Amino acid sequence: MTFDKLEIIEPILKAIGAKGYTHPTPIQEKSIPILLRKRDLLGCAQTGTGKTAAFAIPILQHIFNDATPEKGRRRIKALVVTPTRELAIQIKDNFSEYGKYTGIKNTVIFGGVKQGAQTKALNAGVDVLVATPGRLLDLIGQGYVSLRDVKYFVLDEADQMLDMGFIHDIRKVIDMLPKRRQSLFFSATMPQSIVTLAGKILGNPDKVTIKPEQTTAEKVGQSLYYVSKKAKPKLLAFLLKTEDVESTLVFSRTKHGADKVVKGLIKVGIQAEAIHGNKSQNARQLALSNFKAGSTKVLVATDIAARGIDVSELSLVVNYDLPNIPETYVHRIGRTGRASASGNAISFCDTEERPYLKDIQKLIKQDIDVVKDHPFLPGGVEDNAVEDVKPDKRRQQPRSSKSSNSSRSSNPSRSSNSSKSSRTPNSSNSSKPSYSGNKEWRRGNTASKKRTE
Repeated sequence: MTFDKLEIIEPILKAIGAKGYTHPTPIQEKSIPILLRKRDLLGCAQTGTGKTAAFAIPILQHIFNDATPEKGRRRIKALVVTPTRELAIQIKDNFSEYGKYTGIKNTVIFGGVKQGAQTKALNAGVDVLVATPGRLLDLIGQGYVSLRDVKYFVLDEADQMLDMGFIHDIRKVIDMLPKRRQSLFFSATMPQSIVTLAGKILGNPDKVTIKPEQTTAEKVGQSLYYVSKKAKPKLLAFLLKTEDVESTLVFSRTKHGADKVVKGLIKVGIQAEAIHGNKSQNARQLALSNFKAGSTKVLVATDIAARGIDVSELSLVVNYDLPNIPETYVHRIGRTGRASASGNAISFCDTEERPYLKDIQKLIKQDIDVVKDHPFLPGGVEDNAVEDVKPDKRRQQPRSSKSSNSSRSSNPSRSSNSSKSSRTPNSSNSSKPSYSGNKEWRRGNTASKKRTE
């Protein structure tokens, strides 16, 4: 199906055509017809599947078709609430791109910066407002924002809203909205808390779900490296120096961990920057701009900060720390397989993370290929996940054993994983070079084991 079959008006078709878009993604194909009928919607799809266009295009079309002469400044007709500054800016930019021939105005407001420029834009009048919760409530309290004319409301990344503790702010915002409106909830995951909240606010919405394994696991080349926690910095530096990639997004579980990874990379001559909630808005935007422009090849991010990263043709995603929520893994690696593109993802796994790995593989219904021949293998068998093979015999891998684990305990003796043959993250058919015959590497690897085990 093509966009022109979705009954989209000509000004918007012209704009999306100028961006080279001809065929809608699954979430767009299913959501746009529902939203054009002004139905409420509960949508679930990972980042990179085109969720923003799925709700932005219908909203722009409704505002364009309903346009009547207004006296005074424009009033806010559509409100999009999202958890992070980066994501808010990205959504605002998308509204500008898709609505460039409609005459519809939009702006974005978020915290962490002075409000002067934002209030100036609001005073000039806008049709669409994109906002983070805190700054939105602040400017409502100051009288700069009125929600009484809102006809279209979008709660984007609803799962992260709840994880970040925005539930009370969201309830306050919803209480201020007109009762008669079209409401849309979009989320990368759909925990019961989101379903419950949606049921109270949306009433009887249509539902669209694009399963993660349908959109990511099948088209992203995935590789797994078993490595001790202490050896992770060395393995990351090794891969970044040997893999031929243009841009790499590295995921850290914590803000402190992200800064630590960056310091380690810079120390060995690899330019990298971090993006997370403790960084100032200017620092985050500069790091993101450098990464998009290609002047910074490696960006280290936490999950929440990464929600606003939209980089086309991202070469590689590295899970430096495995997430404890399996859907987050799918969300992460989907950034290198956006829309219809393919991509590559590498994951590090230490002993404590093996229960997380089992949950991930259960979700995506496949085993992640294990790279068994690399310089920083753990020094021996650890709960049967990697075979106890000496360096000069690694090319001859014995049969791996499995053990069951029904809990999410961090006890490594109760977790398991099955292994496939080695392959590179950049190709499913090529194999990694053997390090066992390299005397220099073997001397370095021996020293490394003494330091890390």
